[in-house]
Amino acid sequence: MNDLRFRLAEATDLATLVRLRDEAAHWMLARGITGQWQPGQLDEDHFRRVMTGGEIWIAEADDRVAGAWEVWWEDVDAWGAQPPVAGYVHRLMVDRSNTQPGTGRLLLRAAERRIAAAGRAFVRLDCLAGNARLNSYYQDAGYQVVGHKAGKPQPGGEPKSFTLLEKACGPAAGAQRPRPEEVDLH
Repeated sequence: MNDLRFRLAEATDLATLVRLRDEAAHWMLARGITGQWQPGQLDEDHFRRVMTGGEIWIAEADDRVAGAWEVWWEDVDAWGAQPPVAGYVHRLMVDRSNTQPGTGRLLLRAAERRIAAAGRAFVRLDCLAGNARLNSYYQDAGYQVVGHKAGKPQPGGEPKSFTLLEKACGPAAGAQRPRPEEVDLH
């Protein structure tokens, strides 16, 4: 899976993003991971909104979508008001019918490189506090638990408690942020 290519999502990708999210939710439920994502929870409007204030990246291999993730430049709901020293990764999704094991980690590394290229010093993310498997996944990828957030609002659902994780990824904040199309994620 070293032939992954990365590009910013476009409006024509909205249905694909909804499909990836729903398939990931079904995969979790089939493995007894409840309370994380539910099928049908997010629609095209969610991803369209993210595109206006953040970035959504698509990974492709063999001319097929292999996965996607969101990068936000702030996350007040989980982290509160913060100086611009981090990028926030959300909805890391892999098409399990089209990828090999380890693809999620490759996507996470690409997100880390994008955030570092933007001059941010940290990658931050949050995951459901009760999802031990996912918390362990991120810790194995080098993330450190730096806090917890109780009662974080959820799109289309009740507030939930989350573990806050962080990883150093690049230079100190303040570097000029390049345009996304100028960043090499490989």
